[in-house]
Amino acid sequence: MTYLLVLLGVLGCMALTDARWRLFLWRRPVAGAVVLAAGLAYFLWWDVRAIAEGIFLHRDSPLMTGIMLAHQLPLEEAFFLLFLSYLTMVLFTGAVRLLEHRAARCAP
Repeated sequence: MTYLLVLLGVLGCMALTDARWRLFLWRRPVAGAVVLAAGLAYFLWWDVRAIAEGIFLHRDSPLMTGIMLAHQLPLEEAFFLLFLSYLTMVLFTGAVRLLEHRAARCAP
């Protein structure tokens, strides 16, 4: 349960950062939600394939809920992949905004 709570906490912090600077979901909510859903679906598919190939294996941990979405796929993995996708998009849009700001400041 601890791991899920940590993931929810960092997702919340990411949402606050996003909201403060309107980088991704707070800039274009529908498009952002579609991108996040697509990223989550892709990474879940990737995990399912890796599990089928025997590459990823789940080990029991007292820090996890024990809830499984599928064979060898814990609930926490979905939240981690959502966080990974959200973090990537916030970092990308933040970097674009920073570069645009610098270019505008340096323009004659």
